[in-house]
Amino acid sequence: MTDATELEEDLREMGSAEEFLEYFNIPYDEAVVRVNRLHILQRFHDYLAGTLDSLPTDLSARRDVYRGLLLRSYSDFVESDARTEKVFKVFKRPAPGVTVVPLEQAFIRR
Repeated sequence: MTDATELEEDLREMGSAEEFLEYFNIPYDEAVVRVNRLHILQRFHDYLAGTLDSLPTDLSARRDVYRGLLLRSYSDFVESDARTEKVFKVFKRPAPGVTVVPLEQAFIRR
């Protein structure tokens, strides 16, 4: 198993935002993580997905990229909030509009 594969196996075994942040030695505010843990991990996943084709093969450089993306993900929620960042689909839905039914169609039986 290569070092890069071992790194990715370590990442797969982690189950919480706190584990990721501690693994990459990123100091964090527990209150921010408690409220935004799923959003932080999803944002990290999204950022990582955008770089998969260009990840360095060198382990140290790859670890630096992962750390930078996780730090960026965490920082997004230090500076903002989940509703503003719109990580999950539920936040991306447009606001419900007004549906108008013409009066002549309101009483048609089908």
